[in-house]
Amino acid sequence: MKMVFATGNSGKLREASEILGKGFELVTPAQMGIHEDIPETGTTLRANSQQKADYIWDRCQVNCFADDTGLEVDVLGGAPGVHTARYAGDDKNFDKNMDKLLGELSRKEMEASLMRSAGIAPKKDLRRARFKSVITLIIDGQRHFFNGVLEGRIARKKAGRGGFGYDPIFIADDYPEVTLAEVTEEQKNAVSHRGKALRAMAEFLKTRTEPAVAEA
Repeated sequence: MKMVFATGNSGKLREASEILGKGFELVTPAQMGIHEDIPETGTTLRANSQQKADYIWDRCQVNCFADDTGLEVDVLGGAPGVHTARYAGDDKNFDKNMDKLLGELSRKEMEASLMRSAGIAPKKDLRRARFKSVITLIIDGQRHFFNGVLEGRIARKKAGRGGFGYDPIFIADDYPEVTLAEVTEEQKNAVSHRGKALRAMAEFLKTRTEPAVAEA
């Protein structure tokens, strides 16, 4: 099945291709002649995901899907959330994004230290975080939604050269000794938020393409 994946991120495209496997041909918006930035003006991950998928469908009328992913840090009230990719600016520079997040958590830890000195215990795990992904799939004009969550925490410094985005500072509960940038792609795909959503989508697509079994 040929589908447009509404992304220009080569890491995301590779991850999706590996998880969906044989039988799926993924193409980018650029390959369909769409070179402009696709709007992401929603206030939730689902709204942004749907907006991107609708944009592709409206222009191409082809089966497509889009994801939106957010990193939520508890002590920051769920930030960066829908602003994950642009946390430090519209240039989507993830080194700057990570530096900003690490700096904010360091300040929170200093505040927590002062609270402890005053006999007040902090109410939150200062580094508890999670990735959330929402995928909107449009097949024959009908929307379907799939979700994935990866629980973990924020590291104190960057580590690893693999992955993309915030992977060098995110430690998943499934791999508590290393960041996502230090595990293999196979290990990451097995537990990742986007991987969970993609596998749910793949199972849904499989049920649509499997031939019906005639009753005896």
